[in-house]
Amino acid sequence: MAESKYGKYIVRGTNERLPSDKPGVRTRTLETEDWVIDEPHLSWKYISQPTKVIEEPLSNDFDGFLVFEGSDAGEPDEFEAEVEVSMGEEGELSIINTPSIICIPKGMVYGPVNFTRVNKPVIFCTISLAPK
Repeated sequence: MAESKYGKYIVRGTNERLPSDKPGVRTRTLETEDWVIDEPHLSWKYISQPTKVIEEPLSNDFDGFLVFEGSDAGEPDEFEAEVEVSMGEEGELSIINTPSIICIPKGMVYGPVNFTRVNKPVIFCTISLAPK
């Protein structure tokens, strides 16, 4: 995929730390030195059919993340859905079809976020680096 203005904010896939100290546990992490976490707020949704989870463009006065994951912990790279995410004032469209994390810097416009295809359920999580 060609590099785009907002492509640097999308991390496709996540890091997996192995081995785990607990049998059957797989830990997936985002490792970056560019973000400092201070009192994060988390919200997640289990998506089982096409839906628009963010209707209109918005921006926040704090940094955050949009996280897209498959729902089968035994298959961490599986993501059988497609999501349209608009980013920036101009609404540059990105298509998410793999487990991904989008970094949303303070003040950046993003949205709508539209799940256009969901063949198997997925998890959508928002992380706000603010208390609420």
